[in-house]
Amino acid sequence: MKILILGAGQVGGTLAENLANEANDITVIDSDGARLRELQDRLDIRTVQGRASYPSVLRQAGAADADMLIAVTSSDETNMVACQIASIMFKTPTKISRVRAGAYLARNELFGENGFPIDVMISPEHLVTRHITRLIEYPGALQVLEFSKGLARLVAIRATEGGPLVGHELSYLRTHMPRIDTRVAAIFRKDRPIMPQGDTVIEDGDEVFFIAGTNHIRSVMSELQPLVKNYKRIFICGGGNIGQRLAQTLENRYQVKLLERDHERCVMLSENLRKTVVLEGNAANKDILLEESIENTDVFCAVTNDDEANIMASLLAKRLGARKVFTLINNPDYVDLIQGGDIDVAISPQQTTIGSLLTHVRRGDVVNVHSLRRGAAEAIEAIAHGDHRSSKVVGRRLDEISLPEGTTIGAIVRHNEVLIAHDHLRIQPDDHVILFLVDKSRVRDVEKLFQVGLTFF
Repeated sequence: MKILILGAGQVGGTLAENLANEANDITVIDSDGARLRELQDRLDIRTVQGRASYPSVLRQAGAADADMLIAVTSSDETNMVACQIASIMFKTPTKISRVRAGAYLARNELFGENGFPIDVMISPEHLVTRHITRLIEYPGALQVLEFSKGLARLVAIRATEGGPLVGHELSYLRTHMPRIDTRVAAIFRKDRPIMPQGDTVIEDGDEVFFIAGTNHIRSVMSELQPLVKNYKRIFICGGGNIGQRLAQTLENRYQVKLLERDHERCVMLSENLRKTVVLEGNAANKDILLEESIENTDVFCAVTNDDEANIMASLLAKRLGARKVFTLINNPDYVDLIQGGDIDVAISPQQTTIGSLLTHVRRGDVVNVHSLRRGAAEAIEAIAHGDHRSSKVVGRRLDEISLPEGTTIGAIVRHNEVLIAHDHLRIQPDDHVILFLVDKSRVRDVEKLFQVGLTFF
C-alpha cells in the first residue's frame, strides 16, 4: 500500500516504523526537518518537509496516487483540513485522522455526510481512557484487550507465587477448573517468548497472556496470582483531556479524586464533574498526598502531559502507600525502564493508538489489531471467508492449519459464542479468529492465510 503519514511525532514515527517493516510504500510529511532526517536514517521511507495541509505539499508527497492518508499531526485543524483536501483534490480512498479536542468530537454533524470526509477518527484520549478503565476493572492485569465487541478478552498478567497454577504444568488448569475454558496464548519469561504446551510449567514472574470469554476472565486470573480485592478509591493526577475523561468514566462506580495544578482548569473540572472531588495543587507535594490519605488509595493514575512529572508523582505516591500506580509515558524509551518496579503499569499512548491505526491497514478482513509488549507482539482478530477450495483456513481443523512460527490461535467467535481453540475445532465461514503473534514480522504470512483465492469469486 502507498500510505501518507502526516506528522512525524511519537505516533507518526512509531506508525511509520511499524508499516515500513511490513513492506509498505511510506511517505512522512512534517515541518520539522531534523525529525524527518532522524526517521529517514532509521527507516526505508520517503519524507517531505512542509505544512501537511497544504495542497502543494500533499501533491509533492504523492497524494495523487496514495491508497491511504493518516493524519496524526499535533493539530486537529491541520489533520481535518488535510483529509478535506485529500478528498476534494486527490480522491484519496481512505482518510484516517487523529482528533483530540472534545469541542470537535462532541459535534457529530462535523464528520457526517456533509462534514469533514474522514473515514476513521482516532482519539488517543478515548483509547487511553478505555485502556486504563479496563485495568481498573480487572485488578492485577497488565493489559486487557477486547475482541468481538467484548465477548472475548485477552489478558496479560504477572504470575505470582501463591497463585494455584504457579509451579504447575498448564494442563493442571483444566483439571483444577473443568468448567472454565481458556487458552494461554503466550508466556514471556525474562522478556523471552515461550510457546505454551500442556507440560509447560508456569513460574513466578512469568508474564502470561491468556484468552477467555469475558465472564471467565476473573476466574482464570485468580489461578495465576492471589486474588486481588476490587479497587474502590482512585486518585487521578492531571486534569487534562485524559484526566477529565477518566474521571467522568469512573466517578459513578468508584470514589474518585482528581488533582490539578492550574486554577482555571480546576474551576472548569469542578463544574463539569458530578461526583469527583477536584483538588488544586502539585502532585509532587508530599503534604497534599498525605492530607488526602494517599495510603488508602487503591490506584494512583498519573496522566499529565509531562513524563518526568508523572514518574516522580507515581514514585512518591507508591512510597507513601498507594496500592497500585499507573503512569502515562509518552517517551517510548522510558516505558521499559520503569515498568515492573515501583511503577506497576506504564501506559504508552502511542502503543494504545497504533493498534487502532493498524486495524485499517491490515490486508484481509481484519477487524481488530492490538499492539503488545511495546510493539514486539500483536493480537489480531480476522474474519474467515470463502470455502474449503478458496480459503486456506475455512473447513480445516485447527491442527491442519499451517500457522507461521510463533503464531497461535487463541479462540474463535461464532454467532456470538466464544469457542476456545482446540485442535479438533473446524473453522467455518464468517468465524472471527483471534490470533496471537509473538513475532510481529510474521503478520504478512497471517494476512495471506485469511485472503480468499480466486475460486471464491
